[in-house]
Amino acid sequence: MNLKFAYWYFNNALDKKFCKKIINHALKKQKLLGLVGEDKPKKVNKEYVDNLKKLRNSQVVWLTDSWIYEALHPLIDTANRNSGWNFNWKFSEKIQFTIYKKGQHYNWHRDSFPNPDKAGMIRKLSVTVQLNDSKDFEDGKLQFCMDDTRPDYERKIITCNDADRGSVIVFPSHLWHRVTPVTKGTRYSLVLWNRGSTFV
Repeated sequence: MNLKFAYWYFNNALDKKFCKKIINHALKKQKLLGLVGEDKPKKVNKEYVDNLKKLRNSQVVWLTDSWIYEALHPLIDTANRNSGWNFNWKFSEKIQFTIYKKGQHYNWHRDSFPNPDKAGMIRKLSVTVQLNDSKDFEDGKLQFCMDDTRPDYERKIITCNDADRGSVIVFPSHLWHRVTPVTKGTRYSLVLWNRGSTFV
């Protein structure tokens, strides 16, 4: 699939008060180890965690608050239209609040899975929201690889300027992307996946 835009960027789309509200709300909830893929292990042991951290090392909190969806859905629609993707999407999954501390990262991955779910839906549009200010952390960059194949040689890498508090980035879920290791401080972000019928 050829894309004119790898992502659509909204700078300071959410104000400081709103972002702080999300952080305070999420930090009161149970933090979980960020896992990978559809098939989660029944038992998370040390060997699994050690292997997992090579790909992903972060903590997450799951949110389902309507006020967050209501703020993001208009931005998703605008990005989908203005970028020219015009993907048909129908609903959003649970919202993932992600915590990246020093040394934590998420290596190259795609948000979409090879097969549709039982309802015939796939992830089509992903959203990342930067919740804290760039002075609170270093590195932790969101990057995209525009090659169709797995980016083993890191070709055509695009670094997204997502460090501003309240920035919202919308992108096609099938794109390879990563969050580089945070080298100082803590990065707080939201991730939201939006599903629709399979592409024809």
